[in-house]
Amino acid sequence: MGRPKRNILAAAEASLSPPDALGPNQSLVRVVRPEGNNLFACELPSRKPVLLELAQRFRNTIWVKRGGFVVAERYSESAEETRADGEIVNIVRDEKLWRQQPYWPKEFAKNAYDLTDSEDESNVGKMPPSDSEDDDEE
Repeated sequence: MGRPKRNILAAAEASLSPPDALGPNQSLVRVVRPEGNNLFACELPSRKPVLLELAQRFRNTIWVKRGGFVVAERYSESAEETRADGEIVNIVRDEKLWRQQPYWPKEFAKNAYDLTDSEDESNVGKMPPSDSEDDDEE
């Protein structure tokens, strides 16, 4: 039997709006890549890498995309020994609304973390080079 729809809707609703403030062990991080088994390699605003586990309520409910932002809660040092450094407790879905919050790090500027190297090098939407350019050189 599948999960009740109310649990899925509750998880989606919780991640839609940003909280007023972050907790003491919480911070916004950028997802670098999935590592498998609900583990994600993430990056703190200081560019320090961390490995985070997806909270149970988000598993198979809301997908975390590479380059997206999440709220991470770091485990305390006294916690049991685990592979993950913390847990993803919220997923940024409406990034425009989240960027207006006072706790949004300045290091995560709008274009600072573009996954593409340069727009100039992209051939998307451009016409292929014509053969007449090659004829002029001869």
